Amino acid sequence: MSLLRNFLHANPKCIRAFLINMVWKGARTFSRFDRRRKKGSAFPAFQFISVTNQCNLTCQGCWVSQDGGTRHMELSMLEKIIGESNENGSWFFGILGGEPLLYPKLTTVFRNHKKSYFQLFTNGLLLNDAMAEELGQCANVTPLISFEGDEPGADIRRGGSGIYRRTLEAIETSVAHGLITGVAISVCKSNIGMALSASFVEMLHNMGVVYLWYYIYRPAGAQPCYELALSPAEIERLRRFIVEGRNRFPMVIIDAYWDADGNPFCPAAEGLSHHISPAGHIEPCPVIQYSCGTAGSGSLRETYENSGFLRSLKEGIHVQTRGCILMENPAWLADLAAGHQAVNTSGRPGMDAQLRQGCVVCSHGSCPVIPEQSFLYRFAKRRAFFGLGAYG
Repeated sequence: MSLLRNFLHANPKCIRAFLINMVWKGARTFSRFDRRRKKGSAFPAFQFISVTNQCNLTCQGCWVSQDGGTRHMELSMLEKIIGESNENGSWFFGILGGEPLLYPKLTTVFRNHKKSYFQLFTNGLLLNDAMAEELGQCANVTPLISFEGDEPGADIRRGGSGIYRRTLEAIETSVAHGLITGVAISVCKSNIGMALSASFVEMLHNMGVVYLWYYIYRPAGAQPCYELALSPAEIERLRRFIVEGRNRFPMVIIDAYWDADGNPFCPAAEGLSHHISPAGHIEPCPVIQYSCGTAGSGSLRETYENSGFLRSLKEGIHVQTRGCILMENPAWLADLAAGHQAVNTSGRPGMDAQLRQGCVVCSHGSCPVIPEQSFLYRFAKRRAFFGLGAYG
């Protein structure tokens, strides 16, 4: 009942938009995607859109580069992506950066597309009263606030100052303005103790957070910090905590890696989701920065359908791993991209060499099969969550 209490604390407009745009349309989106997939169509159920590479932090393992200067997605392109996706029955979008709140006119985009639903991936440092008020007026957006550790761990992970305190303030502000508020944590060696503690989950619940999203740290970018990657035992510990926590804590707990039966999967390999960069490059997922097509060149649907690179990745990745290819076989990824003459969209000229020489670390594919215990989560993953909550 306390989970329902936190949800019902939200602004009625936000609740209505969530139930209609996310829940009801989300179920329809997955049904349409499932029918498309059976016919061989490649248009994803939902998309991540990085609207800018600009950021106010410098996190360890971040894949976003600003070496070539600040890049905001053209507003016309963003409008085109959302509009064409709606035409293909896709109404949900993950909005990323950099820090997406640095993107000009972001709330205007939300208002222009009231029938869509947006998950805002933010570090929360710009989520002040004025911004929270604007998001509440839009109603069709849920902030997902990154929480990377306590003091001083958060400062080290994020390359800032006072990050733990400022993150807590962002959560408080979001909840106070009636937004359906989520928290995400990228679990790594430096924060696993906090992340997998009852006190952490209970603290967030008491603050009014509705859902908690666990990621596994993925070494990427110019400074991947491989030493932060989890061991197989730690990944198993995370999986067991998630499965057991769903029956233990009054909070929605999301993972991005396992289906209802506990089998690992990759959303990009399944065609569930793909990523579009600030320049419009269509990529398999945010951390796989290769592309053979852009959102600005003709029909978005045709670009997805005609991408031999995406098709080969979906067909070949399962031979390599059921986990994350970037972590478990980065050299294969670089070779696949070279075979398709895919463009390196990272902004880092040395990325190809980095992948071929990079460390191999364990991902969720190394975890033993641990099925969901909760009937509700098993049902949701099979009927809707598997398609609309399994974000990469």
